[in-house]
Amino acid sequence: MTDSHPTSVDVILPCLDEAAALPWVLERIPAGWRAVVVDNGSTDGSPDIAARLGATVVHEPRRGFGAACHAGLLAAKADLVCFCDCDASLDPGLLPALVAQVTGGEADLALGRRRPQGRGAWPLHARAGNLALSRMLRTRTGVQLRDLGPMRAARREALLALGLTDRRSGYPLEMVVRASEAGWRIAESDVPYRPRTGKSKVTGTWRGTWQAVADMRAVLDGAVAR
Repeated sequence: MTDSHPTSVDVILPCLDEAAALPWVLERIPAGWRAVVVDNGSTDGSPDIAARLGATVVHEPRRGFGAACHAGLLAAKADLVCFCDCDASLDPGLLPALVAQVTGGEADLALGRRRPQGRGAWPLHARAGNLALSRMLRTRTGVQLRDLGPMRAARREALLALGLTDRRSGYPLEMVVRASEAGWRIAESDVPYRPRTGKSKVTGTWRGTWQAVADMRAVLDGAVAR
């Protein structure tokens, strides 16, 4: 194996009631990589399913996407880490291409730009919220991104050094903002975005989308204040 295709990577998978999606997701983790499923209070047996399928299971009782992601980052051991949703909307088998951008020196933070595949893959209200936030990010920080998607790759120690504090929906945006402030090279490439398995806990409703946008706007306001 060359360095651009490392065999030791931890894939952080925040999880809340994803029993139906977990088998599909975990069977697509690249060979030699470790799946770190962070259970955020599931009641459908997700932790047991993940453990049975060979994943490392971390329990994070504080509810929140950021809380789950950061717990996974703290539990990770590999130099390289990836983040991916656990609802089968994104294929973990595509992560090596993002990791290769980091190990190859093209980027310090590589993100997957979601490209909807099929009807219902990305609700209009969620897409509109993402577009608005991307524009706000560009206006307030100068970072040129078209998506703030959850699929990403970076080096673990560098991520920890960013000092991320958001534990809600603003975590992915805060990562980008802090990385930009630290002078990181940030790149995005297209990845297919499928209809998720099960009901969305964040952007599946107008209310959830509004809360996510509010969380992320607070992160941007904080960035400007600094």
